[in-house]
Amino acid sequence: MSSSENNPVVLVHGWGGSFRDTWQKPGIDALLEDIGRTVLPFNLLGHADQDKPSDPEAYVALPQWFLDRLPSEAPVVDAVGFSLGALTILRALIMNPDRFGKVILAGIGDGVFVQSAPNANQKIVEALEGNLSDDDELGRMFSHYGNQPGNDLPALIAIMKRPPSEPIDPAILATITNEVLVVIGDKDFTFPAEKLASAFPNGRLVVLKNTDHFATPDSFPFIDQILDFFA
Repeated sequence: MSSSENNPVVLVHGWGGSFRDTWQKPGIDALLEDIGRTVLPFNLLGHADQDKPSDPEAYVALPQWFLDRLPSEAPVVDAVGFSLGALTILRALIMNPDRFGKVILAGIGDGVFVQSAPNANQKIVEALEGNLSDDDELGRMFSHYGNQPGNDLPALIAIMKRPPSEPIDPAILATITNEVLVVIGDKDFTFPAEKLASAFPNGRLVVLKNTDHFATPDSFPFIDQILDFFA
């Protein structure tokens, strides 16, 4: 682990997002560059300019896939992840904590410690496939997000259908000494995140008021937290 302020910052979007839509459109990449940080653009498998396999099994090893694509010329990176990006960074951090300096995990919570059912995302998959019930607001939000221009719906559905990961052991996080900031909106469906933040010896939690999951990346308080954390 490095405490150097010269580490490049890798920004990792969530499911259905991209570097451009999640980080460039709100100007987060430019703001980080304004404070002297080098930004590493990154798109996850199944998104933007990356391959888009439609087999759910292709996404099981996403954290290793991510680690393998970090630039070799930057032995240590700082990282910000949102939603699927945060889950990917979290598991990559467990696999290789020395590869990271400071880390922000946004849009994930204490559910990482719980075993997900094999069909946990079934209602979201049904919504993405066009079978949306009138009272399924969460499915409606995912369907709207997934059907944005440029997205590959079969790939996004495959990500949702991937086999669930094993729950994370808090004892493992207790061995990771990186400085970790967990940010979550109080209206996020993944809320709360107190256990996740407190599991890290150098973890800290920020709760964004009146903020839901999909509004997090555009939230001014979230952007302020990023800039303060990496200043």
